[in-house]
Amino acid sequence: MADDAADEQPIKQRKNGLYTGVSDELAENMKSGWADTEQHGLEPIAQAGELAERRERLSARFPGERLVVPAGNLKTRSNDTEYPFRSSVEYAYLTGDLTEDGVLVLEPTGARGHTATLYLLPRSDRENGEFWLDGQGELWVGRRHSLTESEQLYGLPCADVRTVTDVLRRASGPVRTVRGYDAGVEAALADKVTAERDEELRGFLSEMRLVKDAFEVGELQKAVDSTVRGFEDVVRVLDKAQATSERYIEGTFFLRARVEGNDVGYGSICAAGPHATTLHWMRNDGPVRPGELLLLDAGVETHTLYTADVTRTLPIDGRFTDLQRTIYDAVYEAQEAGIAAVKPGAKYLDFHHAAQRVLAARLVEWGLVEGPVERVLELGLQRRWTLHGTGHMLGMDVHDCAVARRETYADGTLEPGMCLTVEPGLYFQANDETVPEEYRGIGVRIEDDILVTEDGNRNLSAALPRSSSAVESWMAELRS
Repeated sequence: MADDAADEQPIKQRKNGLYTGVSDELAENMKSGWADTEQHGLEPIAQAGELAERRERLSARFPGERLVVPAGNLKTRSNDTEYPFRSSVEYAYLTGDLTEDGVLVLEPTGARGHTATLYLLPRSDRENGEFWLDGQGELWVGRRHSLTESEQLYGLPCADVRTVTDVLRRASGPVRTVRGYDAGVEAALADKVTAERDEELRGFLSEMRLVKDAFEVGELQKAVDSTVRGFEDVVRVLDKAQATSERYIEGTFFLRARVEGNDVGYGSICAAGPHATTLHWMRNDGPVRPGELLLLDAGVETHTLYTADVTRTLPIDGRFTDLQRTIYDAVYEAQEAGIAAVKPGAKYLDFHHAAQRVLAARLVEWGLVEGPVERVLELGLQRRWTLHGTGHMLGMDVHDCAVARRETYADGTLEPGMCLTVEPGLYFQANDETVPEEYRGIGVRIEDDILVTEDGNRNLSAALPRSSSAVESWMAELRS
């Protein structure tokens, strides 16, 4: 039987371990003498109600079909060490569980409705020695919740995930799964699913996340608030970064992310001087010099995987030069226009067009591109220096809802509860001979996290100053 097979799986030993075996006496000794640590009367996790509503929406969209959503597995970093595990967003969004190997299965109850089962690893086995011999056993990596504890936390029936592939192989009728996370699950369903149907499931789950519920908005605000404190931390230690490198900035922000959250939501961009013109500069190994700018693009991720995404461009010595201020103020003006365009009923792309228009006008004004502005925008000539779009949806992924259909996202309409970034920028590459020499190597981006409300929008990251004069005053206060 599958249950017996799960219990009898051999324990993986290190190839070159110092112990070549376990005596019968030691094996027997390790089975007993341990206090009962089962936890009782656990309260459901905070978002349990919202999670149930999400599963109901998913059930209603795919009546009569079995739906399989895996968390994913550990990935090897080097030999017998693994990367820190981050659950698939689809799984975390529907369950709240963040542990490896989990699988959510929604079994159809007929033409309508589903019963949900959460398949998880149970506590590591004491009888066969897994808890102290296996590299993923309790004494090596820490205690897992028992299945009974998990049922209390997540409000779902839980079963041993080591049986799930047998369950899925026996499944009949239409099945959909989220691909790319669990090869074992995909192998068990190989003759039951199609790529087209699976992509439709993943797309729907992406579109479900376009509008955030109250819990999600609270988590995003929590992520942003921690991010604000992380930016303050960085400003306070810029003198130390000047004595070392961009790595000091990265490490400083990471400390805040780990103390108050789960991690950074993405690799921090700590780009000083000409590195600020590289959009995703994440080597963070360059010098930090007075008189130049620091472009810091970073976000704290909460324990529930919601991330902030904020950028400020800061004068390293606390004061913008005249040209730096001119370029910065143009980007600020563009961001103001973009934020003003974020409101319910507006087209998603309105904020992008508003910001690009301002930047194109400034480039014409400075004589860097031939006008009029309409010609520049029609031909996209401003993109030599603006490079990227003006923002994206934000949530459990820094670029959230990425596989939603274009008609519901980029060509869609803004609704209350949507959260997006507004982040225009100007980037003058160090080797760009089409601009005056004094422009070369200057990069500026300003980014905030904007929530669409019933009557307009709310800047979740408004606690961080944005105008050039406010940034200078803020930096001076923190450094005093």
